[in-house]
Amino acid sequence: MNSTSGNAQSLKYLALGDSYTIGESVTEAERWPNQLADTLRKRNVDYGKPTIIATTGWRTDNLKNAMTIAQLKNDYDMVSLLIGVNNQYQGKSSKEYEAEFEALLKWAIQLAKGKKENVFVVSIPDYGYTPFGKPKQATISAAIDLFNEINARITYKLGIKYFNITEISRDGLNDPALVAGDGLHPSGKMYSYWAELIAKGL
Repeated sequence: MNSTSGNAQSLKYLALGDSYTIGESVTEAERWPNQLADTLRKRNVDYGKPTIIATTGWRTDNLKNAMTIAQLKNDYDMVSLLIGVNNQYQGKSSKEYEAEFEALLKWAIQLAKGKKENVFVVSIPDYGYTPFGKPKQATISAAIDLFNEINARITYKLGIKYFNITEISRDGLNDPALVAGDGLHPSGKMYSYWAELIAKGL
């Protein structure tokens, strides 16, 4: 990424995902893509308001359909992808996830002007460490680990940056302020930790 000093046009950031990207149960300003863009602007990397294509409950196939409908152009300066928790939660197969995630990531590269260095993947957080997931924490965590092993392997294979925020999410039961009021999704405070981690690695 380069500073845009002297360039009146802001850089374009596309965030692809599900409830974690749209920020279920937090304000728009607290969504991690928005916090990330704010952090980068403070470093004189002038990103405009992120374009977010994400909805609570989406699986990989739902995201693909939405991206098709949106008729996105291949002109983004940065593209992020965080998807898979609903594949796991809804009992979809890991093999199906593997194929669909790889297709989405390759599409993300195209959207980032074909530059894989302008794309990054965020790991799936572990909702086992929330009040909602606590009763089945061990089972949920094992499943999330499996899906993250898949998305990490594909990400590294394609030479894309990967940010593991899962360990941050596993503090959710130790620090209730990291969980939103719904008892399931991350709070703005947790998202700020994600944004900080990602900004450092970009």
